[in-house]
Amino acid sequence: MKKILLFGTAICCVFMLGSCKSKSSAYKTAYEQAKSSDNSTWENEEAEEDETEVLTSETVSYESVKQEKVKIASGEDETGLKKYSVVIGSFKNRTNAYSLKERMIDEGYRPVVAENESGMLRVIVTSFDSKADAARSRDAIKSKYAPNFQDAWLLERRY
Repeated sequence: MKKILLFGTAICCVFMLGSCKSKSSAYKTAYEQAKSSDNSTWENEEAEEDETEVLTSETVSYESVKQEKVKIASGEDETGLKKYSVVIGSFKNRTNAYSLKERMIDEGYRPVVAENESGMLRVIVTSFDSKADAARSRDAIKSKYAPNFQDAWLLERRY
């Protein structure tokens, strides 16, 4: 009798512990919802990408160049934003954007935070009048901070 009771209890424990396992489908559903809510922004950005490559004395890649109309966030220095900028972070949350900005100040940069028409805050670490200079800066930042900032991209400011 004790063996049957012990066996039954063990089977019940196995089923209970098995049902406590997190469901990957729940994570997938949450991810898909988040992706679809921000999908229109990504589609517009992807449509505006300029994926060209120009050969100079060295090869400079212009992948991930996005054109946006941005304005400097309140309290930022307007002179820190030129035609082409290197964006290392995009946030909806102001605290996250300014936290990354402070981190880059500690690294010796003079970053600025700009806001696009969709309300996304772009943390811009360097800004240039030349597209080639901006691309070189982006590549240097990617290599210096690897594996962080591997998704850094170029922003071409529209007026």
